[in-house]
Amino acid sequence: MAATPPPRRRPGAVPVAALAGLALLLALAALAFGRATPGDLQDHGPARTVTRPPVPRPLWPNLAASPAPAPSPTGTGGTAQAPQPVPDLTVPGRDITAVDVRTVLAKDPSLSREERQALDSCTGCEVRAPEFRDLTGDGRLSMITTVVTPGPVVLHVYTLALAEDRLLPVLRVQVQSAFRAETIGSDLWLYESTSLYVRTSSHYHWDGLRLVLQERKDVGLGVLPPTGADPAPPTATPKSAASPAVGPRPTGTPEPAPGAAVPSPRAPRTTAQPTAQPSAPAVSPEPKR
Repeated sequence: MAATPPPRRRPGAVPVAALAGLALLLALAALAFGRATPGDLQDHGPARTVTRPPVPRPLWPNLAASPAPAPSPTGTGGTAQAPQPVPDLTVPGRDITAVDVRTVLAKDPSLSREERQALDSCTGCEVRAPEFRDLTGDGRLSMITTVVTPGPVVLHVYTLALAEDRLLPVLRVQVQSAFRAETIGSDLWLYESTSLYVRTSSHYHWDGLRLVLQERKDVGLGVLPPTGADPAPPTATPKSAASPAVGPRPTGTPEPAPGAAVPSPRAPRTTAQPTAQPSAPAVSPEPKR
């Protein structure tokens, strides 16, 4: 009997098992790509704007400064009461940069006698050109100046009143003649060499009424101070100084010249004596019997 031929597959037909496997693979791929895996990049929307941090901005950068070895008293700035406007002074157009600094200082009642003399011509006196910085944090410019006298050196800061065209004295502090100053953001920093080995930094911040001292630090300059007194240089012993007692000088020995070294006395040399050997005990003869 003839064998039955195997059924012939139609052209283009795909086995059912292959279709099921392909569907399973597609489902797994969709599941894998539809869920984020650790380490993948994700879109969290537009990036936030990066704000540059404040950088130090020195005041009077062209002014040469040298370390001052002697300390001087430093003020703390301001009083407990709110600052009062400078009398008889207005700021036209609220433009603080247009105000004459000498006029402001002359009308400020807090100035000392030495500072008022510095406003005139005197030896060693100076009124530094004002610098203008935002020390209040709200866009209002402040005037920063320094009055140098033969004695004290005083730094002044003035700012505009909120709703008036008046100037408020918000800081008056005595500093050393060789101080440095800079602003970081809206804060004021003062640097003083309080000794040859220490630099003091003072940080002032606006509290809504005035600039107040926030922090004061002493930082070593990397040079250690001497730990003791310098050894005194050797000096020649005067002729009249007491010298060690010596025995009588032998006859004919010349007198030593002034400044010459004097030999130290020596003990007389002793001659070694031979050590006596212990004698043997005497033996008496044995009596005869």
